[in-house]
Amino acid sequence: MSALKHSPLEAAHQALGARLVSFAGWNMPVQYSSIIDEHTAVRTKVGIFDISHMGQFLVSGPTAEAWLNRMFTNNISRLAPGQGQYTLMLNDNGGVIDDLIGYRTGENDYFLVVNASMIEPDFFWLASHQDEQVILRNESDLWAGMAIQGPVAAETFAIVCPGETLPPRNGIVTTAAGAIVCRTGYTGEDGFEFFCPAAEGISWWQKFLAAGAAPCGLGARDTLRLEMGYPLNGNDLSPERSPIEAGLGLFCDLEKPDFIGRDTLLRQKSDGPAVKLTALQYTAKGPPPRAHYPVSSAAGTVIGELASGALSPSLMTGIGMAYLPAEYSKPGTDLQIDVRGRRFPAKVVKKPFYRK
Repeated sequence: MSALKHSPLEAAHQALGARLVSFAGWNMPVQYSSIIDEHTAVRTKVGIFDISHMGQFLVSGPTAEAWLNRMFTNNISRLAPGQGQYTLMLNDNGGVIDDLIGYRTGENDYFLVVNASMIEPDFFWLASHQDEQVILRNESDLWAGMAIQGPVAAETFAIVCPGETLPPRNGIVTTAAGAIVCRTGYTGEDGFEFFCPAAEGISWWQKFLAAGAAPCGLGARDTLRLEMGYPLNGNDLSPERSPIEAGLGLFCDLEKPDFIGRDTLLRQKSDGPAVKLTALQYTAKGPPPRAHYPVSSAAGTVIGELASGALSPSLMTGIGMAYLPAEYSKPGTDLQIDVRGRRFPAKVVKKPFYRK
């Protein structure tokens, strides 16, 4: 078993009394005060997350655009320099290797942000298919990363980076100080990601705290993303499930003639997927639903299991997502979630669970 990796911000988390846990091979903060308090801070004001565990790849070269379009589902040709998009990388059978954000930083230059647990597998997959005119670099160890999220995230940025301009939604800029700022998020709130040289990480973290951002851990990050119906790779996305089954067809440009996994997606789009990632919500009080809890039909037949589940702090009820036979995925369908031998009533709902 490999040793845990350590964020360049770890000393700052320890100083704040964070509870650290193993996540995707990293020693990361799961919470500082309480998940509900941190969740609420992001929904109402602003919170800051350590995302230094996520990976950063640089891609360049005269054929980089065409190569990335073969490797990813979305159409990177649509991006002008300074723009980004959510996309997926598939195996030959159309299963999801990873979901990621790709940014175009120049005519032939790209910045990729990949999931923590997939840094090595992603890099290996890309390198094994690498075009000879493409330069691919893994810079994940060089950067510290923070996600600043919430309704007043823009005001927080203005305090910490006076004179700098936040990019528009899905945009990317480099500040005068050499930090990379990306305007996306994983919470459903306004916000941005801030990547800086690893040695400068704690200094920037403290500046954002001083500007009013509440430190938030992985627990709140999970409840925030789940309320929006955003998938977590390794739970809701896997090499055995396609983007069509996961409800992510919007991010797959099937008009592109040639990308890995396309044939499977075309077939599923035409025939309709046999299973769908389905949003479920309790219709009565119950204990927090968790991944792998069985899901049953109203008649009591087990039809699947939760891929993700949690108590929603915004809705104060249990929510989850599960791959279910398509005939059970229609909103309004009555189902049951098995929690340690007891079944609790639930209903299929439309995503997102939480709307302002």
